[in-house]
Amino acid sequence: MAIALRYAARSDLGLGPKARNEDSGYAGPNLLVLADGMGGHAAGDVASSMIVGELAPLDAEDVTADQAIGLLEEALRSANAKLTKAMHDNADLTGMGSTTIVMLRTGNKLAMAHIGDSRAFMLRGGTFSQITKDHSFVQQLVDEGRISKEEAGHHPQRSVVTRVMTGQPDDEPDTSLREAKIGDRFLLCSDGLSDFVGADVIEEILREAATPADAAERCIEVALKASTRDNVTVIVADVVDADGDDLPSTVPQVVGAAASRSLRTQTRPIPTSPAAKAAALSREATGRAAADDEVELAEEAPRSRRSRIARRVTGAVVIVAVLAAGGYAAWAWSQRQFFVAADAGRVAIFRGVSQDLGPISLSRVESASDVEMSDLPLDVQGSVQRTISARDLPDAQAKVQALRAEAIRCQLMAATGTPCGSNPTPTPSVTTPTPGSTTPQTPGTGIPGTQATPGGSATFPGFTTPTTPPPAAAGDVERPVLEGVSA
Repeated sequence: MAIALRYAARSDLGLGPKARNEDSGYAGPNLLVLADGMGGHAAGDVASSMIVGELAPLDAEDVTADQAIGLLEEALRSANAKLTKAMHDNADLTGMGSTTIVMLRTGNKLAMAHIGDSRAFMLRGGTFSQITKDHSFVQQLVDEGRISKEEAGHHPQRSVVTRVMTGQPDDEPDTSLREAKIGDRFLLCSDGLSDFVGADVIEEILREAATPADAAERCIEVALKASTRDNVTVIVADVVDADGDDLPSTVPQVVGAAASRSLRTQTRPIPTSPAAKAAALSREATGRAAADDEVELAEEAPRSRRSRIARRVTGAVVIVAVLAAGGYAAWAWSQRQFFVAADAGRVAIFRGVSQDLGPISLSRVESASDVEMSDLPLDVQGSVQRTISARDLPDAQAKVQALRAEAIRCQLMAATGTPCGSNPTPTPSVTTPTPGSTTPQTPGTGIPGTQATPGGSATFPGFTTPTTPPPAAAGDVERPVLEGVSA
């Protein structure tokens, strides 16, 4: 029994700060393509449009199952080479990149190529499954057993990709060939959907929607209700009987950056053959479209000199990528992350994230402190060794302040011969402070103006630890609550 596709493509700018849609989508009788231009890269919309333009001619080809994977790989290599040439010819495009998912129908099979963190899902009968594997830093952590799949869905680094189309020779996609069955429903989506809407909600939408158009529109609607801050693009395709009553789609659709700027979430029929349309898309993407076949990108206005300058400045100040594990990753966001950890035996504030990617360290010391690790109780030392996350730099500084107070408290208690929880062996005794007495400097802290109080607690400008009577036994002393530190 021959199969065909009934499909719908939709795209939306999303609710974030992006001024243009960097996603591109193409849905045709034999071909589905979704490309998410990298938001951290210059000209992501151009990259995604060029990739769609290079792949679109495959829609018109009569492809056998033996040929399909090779044709996809060849088309993607050609697209990647054109990205390289475009960046060489136009400095404004330097650093652009894009994820890509492409499905090519060949008889009753679907050949698929995938690179990046855009996703494809399949609903077959009672089974819903993700049929792509993200090329991302978080997926790498899952594969290594360092985090669970549940943790990956909320990980702050989930948008960091390790392999995308960037014009580099090692940008190789994963490929597969699968049998398609009548009744199958496929979803291709950018991370504007999958990062903001749970897989269970996506499954429910695909199960309940009567048509691919209904499903695609509902996905966009739910993503916007979830306050997606990224462009969101979806393609939904049903596998139908080519000779049955459920008529397949016949008119290709283009959405996102590759579509007309006058359209936003609506679809647009291609006015010429896929091959001619692809040529127009590719020329437009590189700024060389002819007037008679010009295809406008999905922007509200032509690029002005001001927007070009803004893009150059953005590209200059954002660290977008490093080469690691044979892939390409964007790390600019990491420089806005902070945590507290140990450095050379003292507490320090780090900028970045507390993981390494192969030989590459993703963090550096932002500022050291005078808090000695050995002055802290052993359980708190363990928390610092495991790192303490912080919302921002002021929050990290507050956590160091709390750790300093904890160290002072333990030093004062050690001076009275009272153990401090699971603190190391007390330091030699000194004169026991009396209520209200003040010492110019507490031994070992290097902090002037420390004031001892009953029970061994201490205060100093900007922070106060709780005042408690001397404990009856080791480990009974309350410690100030330090957010992010666990025993």
